Amino acid sequence: MSENEVRPVVVGVDGSAAGQAALKWAVEDARRRGCRVDVISAWHPNYGILIGPVPAEVVMGMAPEAMRAAAQEGLDHAVEGFDGVEMRRVLVEGDPRTALVEASEDAELLVVGNRGHSTIVEAVLGSVSSYCVHHAKCPVVVIREPKAARQEERPTIEAALPLTPGPLL
Repeated sequence: MSENEVRPVVVGVDGSAAGQAALKWAVEDARRRGCRVDVISAWHPNYGILIGPVPAEVVMGMAPEAMRAAAQEGLDHAVEGFDGVEMRRVLVEGDPRTALVEASEDAELLVVGNRGHSTIVEAVLGSVSSYCVHHAKCPVVVIREPKAARQEERPTIEAALPLTPGPLL
């Protein structure tokens, strides 16, 4: 990218409330800067461990084509209703951390959401926002998940604890 070229604001979306808040912030910032927004969503096959018979609908939904189509639909849904700024939708197969850090190389700014999981959850699952803060090639803005969304999800998060690194036998 040449020095005279206007670099985009890059934002990661994943269908979460934090991702939508990050997109809204990125769009407002791009309007002020007069640049486009690159909206990135990453997907990858994650089959986990399947034990026992699996319904055909589940198997069909795990096909890479179905996963990609679902990710594209989520990306398209995320950018609906935003006007007044050029947006480039980017769907990437792979780890979101890697995709966002690579996109940061040619970006003015990287914007990511943070769901506010507990330290234990982030230690087991990893944190995309933390990874981006430490590895991005441009400034990073981390947008916290809206408070209302955090309170709605709290029982689900607590019900999921304790997390283990694998199945207990």
